[in-house]
Amino acid sequence: MAERVTLVAEQRGRVVAAAHLLRYGAGDEVGPAFRGSGGINWLLFWPRANYWRDSEEAAGALMGACLERLRSWGSADHWNADGVLPAPGVYGMPAQWPHVRELYERAGFVHDGHVEVILLARVDELPGSSAPPLAGLAVERSVGECGTRLTARLGEECVGFIEVETNLAEGGRLAHLGGWADVGNLHVAEPYRRRGVATWLVGQAADWLRLARADRLLAYAWPEEHDLLGLLAHLGFRELTRTARGWPHGSAPGASPEANATPAHRPRPGPS
Repeated sequence: MAERVTLVAEQRGRVVAAAHLLRYGAGDEVGPAFRGSGGINWLLFWPRANYWRDSEEAAGALMGACLERLRSWGSADHWNADGVLPAPGVYGMPAQWPHVRELYERAGFVHDGHVEVILLARVDELPGSSAPPLAGLAVERSVGECGTRLTARLGEECVGFIEVETNLAEGGRLAHLGGWADVGNLHVAEPYRRRGVATWLVGQAADWLRLARADRLLAYAWPEEHDLLGLLAHLGFRELTRTARGWPHGSAPGASPEANATPAHRPRPGPS
């Protein structure tokens, strides 16, 4: 990160719109997806209301200031936009923000990525630990790529695994995220699918989360992952929202780092 700035728009003594912008360096120490880029990390404004009819004008002025700042950074061929907030599961362009999406589109940003389904379950409503669905199946706990990994093994064979991250509060820095966790990865080897392994793994993870005092668990999927969505619904997950990821500026479509992201690689809450 080379530079960051927060811009706000005020009307009649009240902040009605705000945006947080990021500029990345151009050196080799920056990953190629972000190198030399600039973007809107998040932008929010009050939607039009009967008691505040001109908030959209303030948002338009704010967007103009954002674009001017991006131009001043010299990254005109590599602009991105997102909606990453320091809140659970808020990133991309959630379906609940149609007014923000419209503002982005008017400014020349285009959706060039995919849509993710964000789901939520209460940990106390998830299955508990139960007898293994396969004789000899055992669970092994280790450090994973996205949190604690619980691996189902038959002897030396890895049958499947689940990873859960319980540090969404970032060591207490974001206290309002205490008690939240999310699923980083869930995978079952093809020969062992539809045999209860995934349900058993989620039950093992739920017991671990109860020990960690986590009471809400987020999960993520793409709309076309029908089997995964069916499994999550069966386990007690409820759909919270769908969010559109990948918003490069129209001058360079396809350049957004989020455009090729997968549900297993989600942004953590960003600076506010």
